[in-house]
Amino acid sequence: MKLAIVRQFGHPRGAVGSIAGWVMAHRGSNVERNRWVVSLLDVQPGQRILEVGFGPGVAIAETARRVGSTGHVYGIDRSEVMLRHASRRNAAAVRSGRITLAQASVEALPSGFEGPFDAVYAVNSMGFWTSPAERLTELGRLLAPGGRIAIATQPRGADGTRDPVLAACERMEMLEQAGLTGIRSDTLPLDPPVVCVIGVKQTAAGSGG
Repeated sequence: MKLAIVRQFGHPRGAVGSIAGWVMAHRGSNVERNRWVVSLLDVQPGQRILEVGFGPGVAIAETARRVGSTGHVYGIDRSEVMLRHASRRNAAAVRSGRITLAQASVEALPSGFEGPFDAVYAVNSMGFWTSPAERLTELGRLLAPGGRIAIATQPRGADGTRDPVLAACERMEMLEQAGLTGIRSDTLPLDPPVVCVIGVKQTAAGSGG
């Protein structure tokens, strides 16, 4: 049963996927990781923010709190189960029109998700994207000048491809290729560590924000 739940984290489905969603929403390290990523983006009241792969909606809730009544939070997730979890967790803000959630993939954003966004972020979901470098370039086009993209990863496993430092370097290179500037990497010392890479879209004057 435990192995079945672990396999669900990539794309939760059915009753077992619902259990995986509950675990993601209530495990302390998961909550800490999501709130940490949102804090790194320095989200401000009135901003428009997109999360790719919102899971049970923990980061969505934190983002909505930070943008306040004048901002708007958008989120996509390819799992119908996670859409239900996140919608329930953020029911009041969804009803008021401050949060818009959709079952969709980063490869095919739904209508109304064209931006511009002040920030786009993904927590432990980029590993499931097809052609992630291309997706980052597309997301970069949706940013307002000075907007940020944050990609957080918590690599698991002993092989070199899952090393946190290597993961950070790979993502920094992809953000650079997507035309972002001011790229930096931060680490949250969990077990295993979480790395978050952030890049900034150039302002109209041509400088990183």
